[in-house]
Amino acid sequence: MSSKPIGFIGLGIMGAPMAKNLLEAGFKLIGYNRSPEPLETFIGHGGKRAESPQAVAERADVVITCLSDTDAVREVVQGSDGVLNGIGEDTTYIDMSTISPTATEDLAEAVTDAGGNMLDAPISGGEQGAIEGSLSIMIGGDPEELDAQRDVLNVLGDRITHCGPSGAGQTTKACNQILVAAQATAVSEALVFAQRAGADLEAVIEAISGGAASCWTLENRASRMIEGNFDPGFFASYQYKDLRIASDAGEAFGAPMPQTSVTHELYKAMENTGRGSDDSSGVIQVLEDLAGEQARKD
Repeated sequence: MSSKPIGFIGLGIMGAPMAKNLLEAGFKLIGYNRSPEPLETFIGHGGKRAESPQAVAERADVVITCLSDTDAVREVVQGSDGVLNGIGEDTTYIDMSTISPTATEDLAEAVTDAGGNMLDAPISGGEQGAIEGSLSIMIGGDPEELDAQRDVLNVLGDRITHCGPSGAGQTTKACNQILVAAQATAVSEALVFAQRAGADLEAVIEAISGGAASCWTLENRASRMIEGNFDPGFFASYQYKDLRIASDAGEAFGAPMPQTSVTHELYKAMENTGRGSDDSSGVIQVLEDLAGEQARKD
């Protein structure tokens, strides 16, 4: 069993299996979550409870957050009972949420001023990747600090990439989400077109999966999409949030994002039509609304 105590804040659809994997790897974990049910499950797996983010940081050498958005991370880190009030000399803070790159740079500076070290380490791979410990982890921050925490990160992911200084992990994650959302939208558009043209949807998927059009969404979500199965592996509302982060960052850095802008509007439509809790591949429903017909297999 590792003697390095780890704090874990955010035991949601991604954080819960990640924390479970760390516990099973022998790490001592102290957890905090705003809602009580996931925390009880965490305790059932062997974790210890803390009453606040500050209390987590006071008891841990490494503090990990996996939260919903930039505001949530700021509150957990900089709030009145936040992580900053509890970290000690050389505490490492690892944020595995997907948040603004510029906000991350500000947080890293605040953590350094408090005597700690920060890595931004957003993740890709969805719920299944979190369960299997096969996430892709994009790291921003000091490479020596990354090396010091590889024993922790290796439990959570099988592709760990140092992308640059603080904020670079979040920039890389924004690039990831731009591509993932574009895939889901393109597959949706193709399937709705195939439906309107009278093609066999299963045959279309099989035919184009073996060529240049092959992509993760086509291989892992297309069959579910034409079944109308949108059980979430990654919430559409989170994709909407991530695209907003990417669009805002594009504006800040002067990068043109015409396709991302359109994709962002489609996910906004998902949110506004009450589909934010569907899987992100459920964006096909917005295209179906526009076509007036569902793309479903017989």
